Amino acid sequence: MEKNSERVTRADVAKAAGVSETIVSYVVNNNRYVAKDKRQRVEEAIAALHYRPNNVARALKGKRSNQLLFIADQITNEYFSRIVSEMDKYAYEAGFLISLCANRNTPEFVSQVISRQYDGIIISSISFPEEYVRHFSKAGIPVLLFEHKKHDTLPENVATLASGLYSGARRGVNHLISRGKKNIIYIDRISRRGNVSGPSDLRLSGYLDELHDYGLEAGDGTVIAGCHTEEELTATVANYLRSHEYVDGMMGRNDMVACIAMQAAIGIGKRVPEDIGVVGFDNSSISQFCSPKLTTLEMQREEISRTVIDMMVQMIGGKMPENATFETKLIVREST
Repeated sequence: MEKNSERVTRADVAKAAGVSETIVSYVVNNNRYVAKDKRQRVEEAIAALHYRPNNVARALKGKRSNQLLFIADQITNEYFSRIVSEMDKYAYEAGFLISLCANRNTPEFVSQVISRQYDGIIISSISFPEEYVRHFSKAGIPVLLFEHKKHDTLPENVATLASGLYSGARRGVNHLISRGKKNIIYIDRISRRGNVSGPSDLRLSGYLDELHDYGLEAGDGTVIAGCHTEEELTATVANYLRSHEYVDGMMGRNDMVACIAMQAAIGIGKRVPEDIGVVGFDNSSISQFCSPKLTTLEMQREEISRTVIDMMVQMIGGKMPENATFETKLIVREST
């Protein structure tokens, strides 16, 4: 005979699932990482026993902290610092403070974030696992995800914002083609861990799709990726251009790698833009002060920042906003 749901305790669930009461608590409150097999056993025991947590105790967690968290891959990146500055302005006007945190990609990091009871989480990361996003969602925390790659189906309380990465990359490649460039390579990010962008990455897929639509060569052989340092990228680009003299265009994932690649080309005697055109992304300070000045794609930082906070406020208030989409602006300078 089933136990009366009002009398089922956490200890009953722990016994049925073969775990400790602490693990049951972690699953119920979703404030710590729990291995998949243990979580599944606890959830199955909860369903079988019709266990209901103490609503009074859980209600205490319902108080707002008026704190938002922005998780990013590279918090020293100029783009992130500028967009956080914009978001901070609108968040403060809405009664919130916003914190910037580097992505650490570990279960412990996810647990630490959940335990601090932020009212909302904003994520701008190419590498943050969808599994961790789901943990935030299960904890009842509204999440807004900047689209850096194509995603599978996301939980209902996760909203997305497309800042124009895919269409911007296509626009940059199209601009190079309009300047008569036909052999265009892609310069991927610098990663201390040697990470490379995959086919789901929106900037890379935009580059590939635009070239494919024009019937031009594009694929693994036209992408420079996996460089750990600026020096390694410089050497890799120089060596590639020496062995592929026909290359006449370069599309950078961001302004920094585009400028490094451009200087590498100049260093082996290439003229910019006559021999090789270069396009970056982000319209950061370096794009304006390198020589030649860099053609780049600019995102609508202010509008994006305002929209992010508006969406967060709606989600915290219990309303799910429509996903937002923005376009980039092409800024033409001396490199093309």
